[in-house]
Amino acid sequence: MLVAAAACPCPPLLVPEVAAGAAPELDAARAACVDALGVLAAARPDRLVVVGPQQGTGSEPYAEGTPGSFRGFGVALDVRLGPAGDAEGERRLPYSLAVAAWLLERTGWRDAPAEGLGVGEQLAPQRCLDIGRDVAARAGRVALLVMGDASACRTLKAPGYLDERAAPFDAGVARALGTADLAALGALDTGLAQELKVSGRAPWQVLAGAAEDAGLGGSLLYEDAPYGVGYLVATWS
Repeated sequence: MLVAAAACPCPPLLVPEVAAGAAPELDAARAACVDALGVLAAARPDRLVVVGPQQGTGSEPYAEGTPGSFRGFGVALDVRLGPAGDAEGERRLPYSLAVAAWLLERTGWRDAPAEGLGVGEQLAPQRCLDIGRDVAARAGRVALLVMGDASACRTLKAPGYLDERAAPFDAGVARALGTADLAALGALDTGLAQELKVSGRAPWQVLAGAAEDAGLGGSLLYEDAPYGVGYLVATWS
């Protein structure tokens, strides 16, 4: 059963080494993420599942210890998912899960075994909900760390340019995450999310599926749109 969840943004800029001179602009977001992970630890989970977006229409598991890297951004920084030893093979974490791994290392996570799940940004909503239900059943006490950004169309200089639909969409997501509104998350428009370059739609719907019958309440810790991209931090407990 799901006992706690945290929703955090996943831009590589969250990592100070990647952000370089822009690092202070996301200090409040980083602090909120640290607080959110504290809520997960306080729930005393048996297992932590980290969910993040990746390309495609499917889903892919990542074992504890799977490595990730920010070398593609010109930064000699490597991470691993969770505290356990080396994962076999040559697979690498998608950037969303690499950011999560960095957060876990930053907070010294040792509270439960961790595993990753990449979900395709085009994964159908019903499939996301089904995956969430399966994730919640993996242990007696499951915590979710859900990575994903809101729209990338909040300003003229945003990656997706300015779209007047972006701010209302993000406000709706913020309300849903802040109140643990499963129906609202489950009903997010896949097509609109894609047009607004929202990376978090599928992970949030996995969360909605996992939280069915869990009776969790939500709290919104952070909401802003630096660089024209919506970043949200919320906890469910």
